[in-house]
Amino acid sequence: MFKELQSLIGDHINFVFVGEAGSGKSEVSLNFARYLIELGDKPVHYFDLDMTKPLFRSRDVLGEIESLGVIFHFEEQFMDAPTQVGGVNRLLRDPDCYVILDIGGDYIGARSIGGYAPQINRDQTIVYYVLNAYRPWSNDIDHIDGTLAKILGLSHIQLGKLHMVNNPNNSLTTTAEEFIEGSRKMAEMVTPYIAVDFACVREDLYDEVKDSSDVPVMPVHLYLTYEWEQPFVPYAPGGPPLPGKG
Repeated sequence: MFKELQSLIGDHINFVFVGEAGSGKSEVSLNFARYLIELGDKPVHYFDLDMTKPLFRSRDVLGEIESLGVIFHFEEQFMDAPTQVGGVNRLLRDPDCYVILDIGGDYIGARSIGGYAPQINRDQTIVYYVLNAYRPWSNDIDHIDGTLAKILGLSHIQLGKLHMVNNPNNSLTTTAEEFIEGSRKMAEMVTPYIAVDFACVREDLYDEVKDSSDVPVMPVHLYLTYEWEQPFVPYAPGGPPLPGKG
């Protein structure tokens, strides 16, 4: 994947991830940061700019991501009051580092990056829109087009900066067959209008599906998993887990 990643990013050093809530955008951007670290040629700065929801945010795995060598930036919030972290424009202008912006909250969150548009619209930046065929808001081209129009309008990002990422997943339950079917569906909807740069799949499925896609496939480690997403383990009343169940 590293050679493919180098080919994809070229001379770009700034990467902005946007998409509908639930698309897996934060998970994809965290893994992208890990791959940039492993390239080893520049420091990697990661900005969690999600100001719209209290769950499934990159900052929830702050310690794990920092342990990889990523320099993590976010602003503490009081309840759900929106706050903005500093240093974004300065680092977007720095040619000696990689910068990743994780923009939360679909077109609502896109407002938060309008002030960075002059830097984002420069040649050194790629804007990735993450699509998930298994989310209701990505199941037809009209909905995708409508959401994109709102995101581009509110963020002032130029259409030419936009690149697509295919992330057909149902979290822990995703099968290889679902990845293949979701990729086929997304290719039919999107490819006639704009190319998909790469696809993402849970890392344990990678070997099964890596040759099934017309675009490079990035194995994704699930950082953002929560207790209610873990496989159910039944317990015998008043006793230890049932045999073979945990």
